Amino acid sequence: MSTTVPPSSSDVIAVQADSPSLDNGHGPIELIPTEEDGLLKQKPVKTRGTGLPAVLSSFRYAIGEAGPLRGTLPMLQINQGDGFDCPGCAWPDPDKERSAFEFCENGAKAVAHESDKRRITRSFFERYSVSEMSRHSDYWLEQQGRLTEPMVLRENATHYQPISWDEAFGMVADQLQGLDSPDEACFYTSGKATNEAAFAFQVFARGLGTNNMPDCSNMCHESSGRAMTRMFGHGKGTVLLEDFKKAELVFVVGQNPGTNHPRQLTALQQAKRAGAKVILVNPLPEAGMMGFMNPQEVGGMLGKSTQLTDEFLQVKINGDIPLFKGILKQLVEWDDAQGGIIDRDFVEQHTIDLDDLLADVRAAEWNDIVRRSGIGRDQITTVAKLVRDRERIIICWCLGVTQHRNGTQNVQEFLNLLLLRGAIGKPGAGACCVRGHSNVQGDRTMGVWEQPKKPLLDRMQEVFQFEPPRHHGFDSHSSAIAMHEGKLKVFVSLGGNFLMAMPDTRYAAEALQNTDLTVRIGTKLNRADLATGRQSLILPCLGRTERDVRVDADGKTECLQLSSTENSMGVVQRTTGRFEPASAELMNETEIICRLAHATLGDRMKVDWLGWANDYDQIRDAVAQVIPGFEDYNIRVRQDGGFYLPNGPRERQFPTPTGKAVFTVNPIPPEEVGPGQFAMTTVRSHDQFNTTIYGLHDRYRGIYNARQVVMMNQADMDELGLTAEQSVDVASLFEGKTRQVRGFKVVPYPIPRQCLAMYFPEANPLIPMGSTDEFSNCPSYKHTIVTVSAANGSQGH
Repeated sequence: MSTTVPPSSSDVIAVQADSPSLDNGHGPIELIPTEEDGLLKQKPVKTRGTGLPAVLSSFRYAIGEAGPLRGTLPMLQINQGDGFDCPGCAWPDPDKERSAFEFCENGAKAVAHESDKRRITRSFFERYSVSEMSRHSDYWLEQQGRLTEPMVLRENATHYQPISWDEAFGMVADQLQGLDSPDEACFYTSGKATNEAAFAFQVFARGLGTNNMPDCSNMCHESSGRAMTRMFGHGKGTVLLEDFKKAELVFVVGQNPGTNHPRQLTALQQAKRAGAKVILVNPLPEAGMMGFMNPQEVGGMLGKSTQLTDEFLQVKINGDIPLFKGILKQLVEWDDAQGGIIDRDFVEQHTIDLDDLLADVRAAEWNDIVRRSGIGRDQITTVAKLVRDRERIIICWCLGVTQHRNGTQNVQEFLNLLLLRGAIGKPGAGACCVRGHSNVQGDRTMGVWEQPKKPLLDRMQEVFQFEPPRHHGFDSHSSAIAMHEGKLKVFVSLGGNFLMAMPDTRYAAEALQNTDLTVRIGTKLNRADLATGRQSLILPCLGRTERDVRVDADGKTECLQLSSTENSMGVVQRTTGRFEPASAELMNETEIICRLAHATLGDRMKVDWLGWANDYDQIRDAVAQVIPGFEDYNIRVRQDGGFYLPNGPRERQFPTPTGKAVFTVNPIPPEEVGPGQFAMTTVRSHDQFNTTIYGLHDRYRGIYNARQVVMMNQADMDELGLTAEQSVDVASLFEGKTRQVRGFKVVPYPIPRQCLAMYFPEANPLIPMGSTDEFSNCPSYKHTIVTVSAANGSQGH
């Protein structure tokens, strides 16, 4: 439980520029530089999303970043059969005919960001010390352009310097070979890594002898995987894209498709046009869900919008369990009175533990349900009627549900609803877990997991003729703690921004600085390159759009390499870059990993690492031997549209111990928000994707030129005597520690009372490292108890 600590406590932890800097020999490092005053502008909140403004924004950004040709030509290759998989989100592509413009604003920005015409060369690192770079924002770091050659930050050095690839590989090998135990190494994976890179990475780590393989799933949908595995025996969603055209009712829970997954809006529009009702469950109104202007249609480009949301349930932060318990309770009350509501045929044939669920919802008190959810009983009854009268139901969800201390139970409660109505394993119905990064689901399929199952390890042992480690390793959260405690000496990051993705930013920075070597494979600078180990390597790689050429056996013939990814709905498809690389020095991330493994492991196991580095077909042949569902991988991945992986629950086959789906009991979380306190959730702006900041505007929310912002209900502002754009300090309260950020600007926003929204990752310093889900260990980015006070001498406008 959280405890209130006065902000004047000696245990206050701050990360603003006026707080003590971090320095492990490379100079003082700032974690969140203070924004300039006077830049924030607020406009009315939008009630419609996408359309012509999104198209213009996409092209302005693309041309500004990459120039007229490089900024626009790659867009015609995004998500095309002979092109590349969008490096943005994991929303699936149509199986058959695809539009020539099969991308969204966020995808266009991701591609333009990668196609940046600017270059970071050695002269940049000569000019800027690590300390000087840290005084600039994360947006500034990203805007410096593409990395072009390997760089090293040596012990006690203030500047990065060039290093050859061979010397860099040797440096990593020496560090890994010199460890007292393989478990002093850690291998982190971003969800943008391809299947081939992820598979090689996990074989490398296990060949070294460790299962320390944290990945970004640990910080986002780990709760989803745990919930679905427990209840369905399978940790992936069950719907297909075509199911939206057949659905009668669609829930969108804890999700902002208009910003984070804009192509999902098209699927929701198709559902609406086929007669479905759509219910939005979210603490904040989201423009795309209110009115969708489809940019693929003339009407949408001219401003005509489809109202997607039929019912907006504006829950309090962490009000999901009481809300869905209320819907379930109403359904059970009707079933008790007249029968016919619970799908008895499905439940009796395919599920267990219904009686436990029924006892739980019958015992729930309506007063608690209404008070904790923030939704009136009349509106809950209205939604329950929609559920009662429809059989084909889809529930979509994202991080607003999963990133809580009870995130796994949040997911389980609305999966109970699907099971109760038999809305699983049939057309137009099921669970739609909306993943973030383009291959975050594929990484896990490829074996990137700190808790590997015995069948995977047995197959690896047989195929590669080595003894893989059997004990569990560290996930992302426990890796940070282990580094902080000095248990990890080498940290290798395959993409991503581990520092800014983690909660408790100062703690995470201290953890990274406590290692001997940090290595990051990436395309651009980020703050994780500044809060480093005693030594640090930046290994620049090709982007998705860029041509990756291999040399055939004759030593002369060159041909394009292809890689592959898996989307949210379990489709594996090829991705092939065709544009000129940003630098002749760049390697594909897969080749970098294989060469690192060759330098470190040599012939310790039956893997031809250099063969893998030159020909990814060899990696896919190995995947086909190890991972179920990938038989004939090299043949099927070259088919138009790729191929679907097996999904038992989609066929009403549940690989649980009993062979049946399992109902669960999920208690309403205890009340944690006391008088004078707020529940704070983090959100992404319209100009970002995960930790990557494309710009400083949140167009749909009407917030421009600033990210150090607190969105608050006007009545709460009035009660605290705060005015718009006033500077405030925000403190989180957890287990005797007060974490604080200073000088953020408060803005009025339509959010429930005693609730706040702040941007990720700027608000991450407030999120305690110890506040995680008990089942998934996912940090509680979406629910932190905070207080807000006027900054000294501040006044509003």
